[in-house]
Amino acid sequence: AKSLYMTKCFARFSKFRRFGVSSENVTCDYPFLKGIKTAFIRQHSDTAFVAAHCEMIPIEWVCRRIATGSFLKRCPGVKEGYRFTPLKVETFFKDDANNDPQWSEEQLIEANFCLGGLKIGRCEVDIMTRTTMAIFEILERAWETQDCTLVDMKIEFGVNKMTKEIILADVIDNDSWRLWPSGDRSQQKDKQVYRDLKEVTPEAMQMVKKNFEWVAERVQLLLESKNPGRVVVLMGSTSDIAHGEKIKKACVGYGIRCAVRVTSAHKGPDETMRIKAEYEGDGVPTVFIAVAGRSNGLGPVLAGNTAFPVINCPPVSPDWGAQDIWSSLRMPSGLGCTTVLSPEAAAQFAAQIFGLNNHLVWAKLKASMLNTWVALKVADQKLQECSL
Repeated sequence: AKSLYMTKCFARFSKFRRFGVSSENVTCDYPFLKGIKTAFIRQHSDTAFVAAHCEMIPIEWVCRRIATGSFLKRCPGVKEGYRFTPLKVETFFKDDANNDPQWSEEQLIEANFCLGGLKIGRCEVDIMTRTTMAIFEILERAWETQDCTLVDMKIEFGVNKMTKEIILADVIDNDSWRLWPSGDRSQQKDKQVYRDLKEVTPEAMQMVKKNFEWVAERVQLLLESKNPGRVVVLMGSTSDIAHGEKIKKACVGYGIRCAVRVTSAHKGPDETMRIKAEYEGDGVPTVFIAVAGRSNGLGPVLAGNTAFPVINCPPVSPDWGAQDIWSSLRMPSGLGCTTVLSPEAAAQFAAQIFGLNNHLVWAKLKASMLNTWVALKVADQKLQECSL
């Protein structure tokens, strides 16, 4: 009866759960999860969305940073608050009659599930494990901006029946996680508050309602970046525009503003310093990327006159590249600029710098790394199948 009452109460609070209509809705509306493959297609209304047709994998994936709840009952001797580094991932078979028993990785593989036309084997289990951890870390980093600890989280996956891909096909909301403001369990804001009630009273339900409101308000704040930054690409010549535009495109992919300018430290050092001062003077965190071939004076001059990070990304020519590159690599003492040849890698390096203090940029980096890892995993599996 208590469980039924809890379900009804949570249904009443649906307007406070809109922040988690679906995992991909978060991907669509919340930049910190962009890049994670999920079932969401488009929003239909305030309380409904259109999703890809998936066959659900009957496994709950639980990711834990802090030991609490059922883990303590299953693992006597572990104190509440024990911190898992790396994250602890557990799997539970969805079987209500047997209270969703915990399964080992071996049990999951030996179950030989075939869902949506995809056999679930070692590769698929590894992908779900890695994806679970990436999603947790992205959400954890986002909640840290609100001085709130993401303690643990539950998600489920499905197989897209059209693409045969494993995708996140679950609702992520206040029923999916434990949240402890300031890392303090006594301030918990998730549904555990209801579970811990000794008696369901109107006053108690008001407290639960306030907790859900608190979470809904804070989730909106997760969309904001307190440290917006930008990349300024300085090119020594208009002949370098194609190279500079590649850097800009990659920066935009990480959600980073990018300006492209033309200036020569050799031919117009005073103008180079003026442009530098223009971007130093408005208080916006900035990374300079110097694009200059032949003798690269642009990067070293910038690095010697600004405390902002400077990245050399010279457009190396096939004729003189082996000689020209030394003007970017061998710096005078006291200069700290680095050198990256690939435009995309230069943008990624800038994103990693901003990601130290910007959870939105960091999340895109994390999603990109996950997708690269999954692509390699799938490619290897296909190669092995062809070999067999």
